[in-house]
Amino acid sequence: MANYTAFTAEHAVDYIKKLTESELSSVFTPNAELSAYEFGDGNLNLVFRVTDQHNNSVILKQALPYARCVGESWPLSLDRARIEADVLINHGSLCPEHTVVILHHNAELALTVLEDLGHLQILRGAQINAEQFPKLASHVAQYLSRTGFYNSDFYLSADDKKAKVSQFINPDLCKITEDLFFTDPYIEHERNHFPAELNSSVQHIRNNNALKLAAAKLKARFLSCPQTLLHGDMHSGSIFVDNNTTKMIDPEFGFFGPVGFDIGSFMGNLLLNYCAQNGRIAELAKRRQYQTHLLTCLQDCYSQFEEQWLNLASNETTDVSFANRAFTEDYLKSVLHDAIGYCGAELIRRTIGLAHVADIDGIENEQARLAVQQQTLVLGEQLMLNATSCDNKDEFFTLLISLLN
Repeated sequence: MANYTAFTAEHAVDYIKKLTESELSSVFTPNAELSAYEFGDGNLNLVFRVTDQHNNSVILKQALPYARCVGESWPLSLDRARIEADVLINHGSLCPEHTVVILHHNAELALTVLEDLGHLQILRGAQINAEQFPKLASHVAQYLSRTGFYNSDFYLSADDKKAKVSQFINPDLCKITEDLFFTDPYIEHERNHFPAELNSSVQHIRNNNALKLAAAKLKARFLSCPQTLLHGDMHSGSIFVDNNTTKMIDPEFGFFGPVGFDIGSFMGNLLLNYCAQNGRIAELAKRRQYQTHLLTCLQDCYSQFEEQWLNLASNETTDVSFANRAFTEDYLKSVLHDAIGYCGAELIRRTIGLAHVADIDGIENEQARLAVQQQTLVLGEQLMLNATSCDNKDEFFTLLISLLN
């Protein structure tokens, strides 16, 4: 990419101006007075909001050739911007209601222009404030079941599936997931980050051979099970919401992997917030009410995901070998095992690994924060250890409630 330049706000304005007569004519007039500012707080990219005098706006996202949170010592391929754009195009065609709209992509500059979702809230911040969204569970279930099914062997021909797997090879960002999820938390590593008071809990994790075996099996599935085109980063910072709308953003970690990874990651973030509220909401009745809401959201999301997959498989499976209910139910049992395991791995890595969550780190009282961190480690461990003991969703929900009580 000989012409690649990392953008400033001025670059962003100049670039968008050139698009006002073409791809962005529906957003800006050719003589629009544009301004821009950089606001991204992510770990990898530059993100600018470009606005005109009438408050019309777009988001310009540009990949950097390294991990921004670490610096140039952690180089990354700029091809991840192309992969993100392709995932958005693919998922947007299958579930436009819940996928951010891509307006323009430039592979040479590793940048993408997106609709501005600033009128919505980022789910993580809203849940930190204990806000409830009644349609969240059904929207996420619809997004994951549609994008999962239509990119799977249930629907794609063998040739199409193999071509798509090749299109979405994403080694750099997959390596980040492989290390941060499944390796770093279980060894001593400079990327890990946790308070000294957790040392005994961390040593317990590192000495738990059964847990490390579970992590290794999850990693092996992640490495070698290309079931569907994943979002790859389904945490609550990648979801915009209001009472009627849910939109997924930032699928730059997208690749073909196990179906259970995305839904497990989403459930893990609900549980991170559930535990965090023990250190945030002082009033017991209010806290229990909100935590019940989170558990209901988790249960509804998984139940609807499973129900919708079964319906899609019954009506739209194209491979005669897979077109029977018994196979689909067996397949979904494996998905459930994966989802529970990845959910647990998310709890552990967000507590002691490199990338924490504001839900927990923002708890002001140090002792309350430490208690929450200890809870997420125990919960994550137990979910990973017991993932394959749950052969249906009811057994999973029973296990989960017993661990939280």
